[in-house]
Amino acid sequence: MTTLIRFGVSLEKALLDKFDALIHEKQYTNRSEAIRDLLRENLVKKEWESNKEVTGAITLAYDHHKRELVNHLMNVQHDYHDTIISTQHIHLDHHNCLEVLVVKGKSQNAETLFHKLKSAKGVKHAGFTITTTGKNLH
Repeated sequence: MTTLIRFGVSLEKALLDKFDALIHEKQYTNRSEAIRDLLRENLVKKEWESNKEVTGAITLAYDHHKRELVNHLMNVQHDYHDTIISTQHIHLDHHNCLEVLVVKGKSQNAETLFHKLKSAKGVKHAGFTITTTGKNLH
């Protein structure tokens, strides 16, 4: 069981007003939840910067008719088989596909994989969502 600690924070009124507006916009139930989320977000970024074991999702949109693109993407993925834990391939229409890769491992490996896939000629768009394995966050 975790122990809750209460502490005070001093802020300028204008900054607190902006924070409260953000809390309302993002639909947090209270300031504590918003602060916890901000803290966790920064801790996750630190995990990534420290090359810790992390997880994330890479998304790729591409035209599968682009010559040699599918083979190239598959070869890159095979090179990173120890980082990719799951893939999903979706046919969006006759030409376009969406591929989602769930990755887990050292952040540096995941980022290198992302950049290799994103830079492939024929990839229309690539996205990368970073997160944590949760082991170090409570």
